[in-house]
Amino acid sequence: MDEKPLKIFIVEDDEWYNRMLVHDLSLNPDYEIESFTTGKECLKNLYKKPDVVTLDYRLPDMQGLEILKKIKAENDEIQVIVISEQDEIEVVVELLKFGAYDYIVKSKDVRNRLLNTVHNIREGVHLKREIVTLRHEVKKKYNYQNAIIGNSPPIQNVFELIDKAIRTNISITITGETGTGKELVAKAIHYNSPRAGKPFVAVNMAAIPRDLTESELFGHEKGAFTGAYIRRIGKFEEARGGTLLLDEITEMDISLQAKLLRALQEKEIVRIGSNIPVKTDCRIIASTNRNLQDAVLKGSFRQDLYYRLYGLSIELPPLRERGNDIILLSRQFIKEFCLENNLPVKSMGKASVDKLLSYAFPGNVRELRSVMELAVALSTTGEIGPEHIVLGNEVLLTDQFDKEMTLREINIRTVKKYLEKYDNNIKLVAQKLDIGVATIYRMLKDGD
Repeated sequence: MDEKPLKIFIVEDDEWYNRMLVHDLSLNPDYEIESFTTGKECLKNLYKKPDVVTLDYRLPDMQGLEILKKIKAENDEIQVIVISEQDEIEVVVELLKFGAYDYIVKSKDVRNRLLNTVHNIREGVHLKREIVTLRHEVKKKYNYQNAIIGNSPPIQNVFELIDKAIRTNISITITGETGTGKELVAKAIHYNSPRAGKPFVAVNMAAIPRDLTESELFGHEKGAFTGAYIRRIGKFEEARGGTLLLDEITEMDISLQAKLLRALQEKEIVRIGSNIPVKTDCRIIASTNRNLQDAVLKGSFRQDLYYRLYGLSIELPPLRERGNDIILLSRQFIKEFCLENNLPVKSMGKASVDKLLSYAFPGNVRELRSVMELAVALSTTGEIGPEHIVLGNEVLLTDQFDKEMTLREINIRTVKKYLEKYDNNIKLVAQKLDIGVATIYRMLKDGD
């Protein structure tokens, strides 16, 4: 990507000093310089959208602070460097308070100081431009009509609900079995909404130890507890202006649900170790593979929090109810995996299609992706046959019924086969089998 030049306005009424600044900055071919001798000239040309303005504090027509305020009111992204002969600390503080990037006293060192400051601004500007480009690419990726593949009536209904979610700021609850794509839907909503330019932050409530949940969500101050060596912001602050996905919300300990409810109602949080409220501004999306109403009836989930979170409900259908979407997804996964591994895209015949359609896919889309990746790896030709499509534990269990085994023994053997298949990558195997890492360690210990 070609980098655009950095546009710099120099505002200085001393003709010699003006020429000197222009000369010093013009030595860098990536800087585009324009100079003015009055504040009014500078303000009149702000439509050209400079990245940086170097501003003399004392000009014949206007004071530096007045010009600074007008520049920031016009475009807060413009970085202003004030250059002046006087060094009164009160003036410096006032200018920095109203948004000046730096204050440089006219001295022998002004050239080096200015070049370093502009260089730092340039790095920040280019980073911002890259972020804007990346966000544009992410938004295209999460265009839900492209990211969520399917033509079946159940998934079309999901599209309609996503469209409604995008056009409002209502809280969202996404429900569905494990592997149906709840986080993908949450990202599609965020990256197609007015909040797309701000962070998308996901936190899995089931993966956080109970004693760390409050700190993870709300942050903590330095010294708030043993091990709190620095201040740390929580997920609510991290998602400021954007979207916060509370994944597996029903796994949140009920003792912390009251604090979450307060944060949602008051739109503010309090870091651990502080008494000062911090305002929050993030859209909340909650997701779960459990029935929220059942959790309320069982007493494991607060009813008032349920009503606060519920908002617009999007229920994702299991893959077994999506008909030919299974084949559309399969072919997409084949294409993606082949491209990732520099392979010609493989085809799939009727026998393979029939085999896929005959299976219930308890692991849903996540399982289907794994099945198709393995099928591509097993196929040595340009076509994926039914023998390459391994469903459930059919390959692993081919010899397990030749002798009687307990269910526990079968499970241990299955885990060991998967570890062998995935080079002892315990975390990956846990994801593939949809079980915890601790469960695998325990099964391996029991199987010794």
